[in-house]
Amino acid sequence: MEHTQQANENAKRKDSDTPTLRLFSLLEVIACKDEFFSLQGLTEETGIPKPTLHRMLTQLESAGIVQKDGDGKQFSSGNRLRKLAENILLNSTMHSARRSILRRLQQEVGESCNLTSIVGDEIVYVDRVETEAPLRFHLHAGSRVPVHCSASGKLFLASMSESKRKRIVKHLDFSRHTEKTICDPETLEDELVKVSEAGYAVDNEEFLPGLICVGMMVPSNRGISNMAVAIQAPVIRMTLDNVEEYIPALRRASESLAAIEEDAWPV
Repeated sequence: MEHTQQANENAKRKDSDTPTLRLFSLLEVIACKDEFFSLQGLTEETGIPKPTLHRMLTQLESAGIVQKDGDGKQFSSGNRLRKLAENILLNSTMHSARRSILRRLQQEVGESCNLTSIVGDEIVYVDRVETEAPLRFHLHAGSRVPVHCSASGKLFLASMSESKRKRIVKHLDFSRHTEKTICDPETLEDELVKVSEAGYAVDNEEFLPGLICVGMMVPSNRGISNMAVAIQAPVIRMTLDNVEEYIPALRRASESLAAIEEDAWPV
């Protein structure tokens, strides 16, 4: 993928080769990983001498930025790095532009709208615009919901590689929140097939009783997206019978959000 190739090129650059910049370049490579990585694999990928890379990984591990995983010889992103990524999403300089699109979507459909991302096995609300209707469910930016019983969670899982999805699903506790919550991996996998075919996902009162949500991925030309947009409404206003009526507006919003992300990248 383009992100990975650019990160590898940055890691190999010799100009401005300070210890701090080398660590940052290594973090760029690590941030592109959706699987465990090893010292040997990173050495071959980046061209950084093995002793140097070992020292760098040790520094990052001691700071909680990466962590030992798998058989103890593999690494993965640490809690501190994931928290950094989450804070960047929540406080992005593109916040106002994204929010204007969410506000426009909310005004068009009359329901609460939110922008989400996945962090670990949870969905994080990056932003949200509430409906003015008296009957509504109050959530806020920074709220977290389980990946297995949310429309956004299904979208992210369906877009992942099979190996990454299996790793996440394997460790889900499948806690039941309502009588409609999906609580086993087989049923979830069947649901994800439907999501892939439809191009959108629905939370049919699976997280909160009386709440339906329909979501769609924000497309990306630079690899797999980590952003979704969704509409939420109580069952008296949104049902499985009329949920497709919201898809055109949702698609327009997702395309507008994608344009903002694309314009943010340097030419």
